[in-house]
Amino acid sequence: MAKTITGSRTGGRSARRALRTANDFTMMPGLKRNIPECEVMDGSQVERIDAASLDILENVGIHFRDEIALEDWRRVGAKIKGELVYLDRGLVRELISSIPPDFTYHARNPANNLRLGGKHSVFVPMTGAPFLRDIDDVRRNPTLDDLAMFHKLSHMLPAMHSSAHHIVEPYDHPISQRHLRITYSSMKHSDKMFMGMTTSPKNAEDVMDMCAILFGEEFIQENPVTTGNCNGNSPLVWDETMLGAMRAFAARRQPILCSPFVLGGANTPASVAASVAQLNAEALSALAYTQLIRKGTPAIYGHFLSTVSMKSGAPMAGTPEISLMNFMIGQMARHYNIPWRTSNTLGGAKTFDAQAGYESATTLSSVIHAGANYIWHSAGWNEAGMHCSVAKFVVDAEQCAMAYRMAEGPKWQDFDAALATVPDIGPGGHYLGHPHTLENFQTAFFMPELFDNNSIEQWQAEGSVEITERAQSYAKKLLSEYQEPKLDEAKDEELLDYIARREREIPASDELNQSY
Repeated sequence: MAKTITGSRTGGRSARRALRTANDFTMMPGLKRNIPECEVMDGSQVERIDAASLDILENVGIHFRDEIALEDWRRVGAKIKGELVYLDRGLVRELISSIPPDFTYHARNPANNLRLGGKHSVFVPMTGAPFLRDIDDVRRNPTLDDLAMFHKLSHMLPAMHSSAHHIVEPYDHPISQRHLRITYSSMKHSDKMFMGMTTSPKNAEDVMDMCAILFGEEFIQENPVTTGNCNGNSPLVWDETMLGAMRAFAARRQPILCSPFVLGGANTPASVAASVAQLNAEALSALAYTQLIRKGTPAIYGHFLSTVSMKSGAPMAGTPEISLMNFMIGQMARHYNIPWRTSNTLGGAKTFDAQAGYESATTLSSVIHAGANYIWHSAGWNEAGMHCSVAKFVVDAEQCAMAYRMAEGPKWQDFDAALATVPDIGPGGHYLGHPHTLENFQTAFFMPELFDNNSIEQWQAEGSVEITERAQSYAKKLLSEYQEPKLDEAKDEELLDYIARREREIPASDELNQSY
């Protein structure tokens, strides 16, 4: 959501109005939370989850379906039967102890660098949607231009701290080559941080090569510039594709999200606490492996949480159990002193309706109070991730800005000055015309731009415009004002040359992609 610039009360009423309403698209700094985390477990319950998870790793084991990973585990003395690895709790604790508790992401614009971990959080848009609801609210297949549109919106929405990667899938480009164009779009249309594709080990290596072009090889070996996500196959499986991508990122010491994929009641037990114990075991095994690859590599305790409807088998969003699991996982991540990722503003609705709003608001509130660090899928997610909605994207971003303001906690710097207005007004008066109010009303209370709080008469007089239409109009306005943050010409040319070479080398046939 665009911020509003405020200034001194000089130059006449029209000048002051223009100043107040001028949009500022500067990215909000990374969020430093100043409210307590919601902790639903006491110390003994945290220890109980920890012990249960380590018992799973020691006695049930976890599949590493990858010969290189199995050899890595053999090298440190892990017990292995076939693809089943049994991890000693002492070994797991020793390995995860070298994960940095916090680190700084470096964007190509240094003003957009971001600290992550501890009290420091970031908002990242959704990714992976095979469809979009476009700027006219039509559900259709996305293109590379649609992806660029979302990257531009991400760049202009101050509460979004990243351009992510494939917010939507560009169907007009071959699957086997798609990661190159997606990564370039993330880099080109925004100078915020971005994510890197992990759809195959070689694709991940291509992304790392492109990061080395943009930032320099020596720089990325010492500084996080992107994020890779590696999903587990719950229950208790890590596959060759994800592990190979993990090695590509760790080889360049780039942060990795280690993310079990939870469908509560389907691939985890039908129990909140037991689901968290299994998820925790899966996450710990992958986090430990990142340090086996390269000690000191930044890694993020990840997950994707959903519960399954026992009526239909469909994943659900915004349920109370998801909130409880977020609170519990936050406690476990802090127990290990590791940054953690969650998913935000998730909706299962088919349109941007009340269901989408309720589900998203419930999720946003819980992840903020859970103390999440890497807050992914923070804009656009609907229909269980099947589409990204342009209207929802910009409204979600405004909701994140509101959550940001809440998570900062109460501000005390003007307490004495504000309190001094009470005797000025006295009983029965009002503060609307007081100089302190006139100086501070723009910043004292968050005023949403996309919500309508006018009288029904004014709303009707202005056309009875509902939230989806208002959001579409706002998105169009943003895109009309977009100014590209230009890449360095030499680096841009080198990136395009790299893409052209790799596209000549990679078969364009989608059928060949699976074996590439």
